[in-house]
Amino acid sequence: MRFWALLLLMGTGWGFTVPLAKIAIDGGLRGFGIIFWQSVVGVILLTVIMLLRRKKLPLGWPQVRVYFVIALVGTVVPNAFSFASYVHLDAGIMSILISTVPLFAFPFALAMGNERFVMRRLQGLLLGFAGVMFLIVPGQAAIGQVSLWYVACALVAPALYGFEGNWVSRFGTAGLDPIQVIFGASIIGAVVSAPLAYFSGVWIDPTLPWGQAGWALIGSSVIHIVVYSSYVWLISAAGPVFAVQVGYIVTLSGVFWSRLLLGESYTSWVWVALVLVLSGVFLVLPKPKLALVPKSEGGQN
Repeated sequence: MRFWALLLLMGTGWGFTVPLAKIAIDGGLRGFGIIFWQSVVGVILLTVIMLLRRKKLPLGWPQVRVYFVIALVGTVVPNAFSFASYVHLDAGIMSILISTVPLFAFPFALAMGNERFVMRRLQGLLLGFAGVMFLIVPGQAAIGQVSLWYVACALVAPALYGFEGNWVSRFGTAGLDPIQVIFGASIIGAVVSAPLAYFSGVWIDPTLPWGQAGWALIGSSVIHIVVYSSYVWLISAAGPVFAVQVGYIVTLSGVFWSRLLLGESYTSWVWVALVLVLSGVFLVLPKPKLALVPKSEGGQN
């Protein structure tokens, strides 16, 4: 019972980061600036966790390569595309689109030799992407007069997350545990995103009044690290097949929190899309070795 309670709390918390990301964006914060400060918050919190665990961060070439791949493919690049989409798409729509990670993971798994072809998963893939089409085809009624380019941008993140999980499954993490991976990736993410934020003109000055957008940024970063740590523990305690089900709760709670906090309303096309995407995800649910960490918007890997 406690595992189910923790699963519900984790999914609800991760889903809460979706409208927080939208609040930060609507408040004027942008891409690489957000990514940098989220990485910094992650480094601070994970430093405390590492000290409590009395573990060091390995810095051999195999480990550094893992940090770079996870930071770039799992944080900097996908979040840059996601935050660009948040400017134009509702948070609830983003919740649905980000849940397509397993749909992208399946073809990558086939291409990389991590999985064998299974008809049930192909059916799930087609069903899930039919849900995406319900968002964009019916005269754009679901997303309003928004360029489909931003929907495509929003799908870059789950595509990269799907690749990332298969890369880890194929090549491993060089003996690192999940906390060490996300700690090293957060450091790399901060180093890479700092100059990108500064030279692209989206640097966030921490000495200025934070306002609602700033607090939303800090809140989403803290929630992600706390929930991620809980997720790591749940994998070891209840197994990855059980833990990965948090993705469904993240999507549903993301839509719920977006309606409650942002007052978003959705057409019937959106609800149909939600059902189709989640049904497709259920059919392509990966095996334990590909049970990836669900991504919250702005969440470090």
